[in-house]
Amino acid sequence: MKPVAIVKNARKEPTDDHWEEVSEIILADHIPTEAFENIADFSHLEIIYFFDKANVNDILYYGRPRGNTAYPLVGIFGQRKKDRPNSLGLCTVQLLEHKGRTIRVKYLDAIDGTPVLDIKPVFREFQPKGEIKQPFWASDLMKDYWD
Repeated sequence: MKPVAIVKNARKEPTDDHWEEVSEIILADHIPTEAFENIADFSHLEIIYFFDKANVNDILYYGRPRGNTAYPLVGIFGQRKKDRPNSLGLCTVQLLEHKGRTIRVKYLDAIDGTPVLDIKPVFREFQPKGEIKQPFWASDLMKDYWD
């Protein structure tokens, strides 16, 4: 795969919380500017990116989220940690602005320089139907993630 864009922001290291900052996503040189045509018609986007700084030796296929002994043992596919079998990240962001080859977004949990593999608009019709279910530990883990 070839990245379509790159993330620019102040975050240099991956940490667990406080991802509310604004990021820029800048198109790669081989992608035409027109790829962003009318993107501002959408309020939210899904960003698929590559955890290029993740270490494959750090992948745990099951464990307690963030090593917290109060949380149950959970398999890697029941968690959203960065150390994953294919090092892919997915995040729904709020689109703030589009200017030329750059979009500004909020709530992207990717560090500066992260390669973006794809950008998709959020369609209401693709969102989950019905109530979203998750265990208590997931809500507890996320309490400081976005602020």
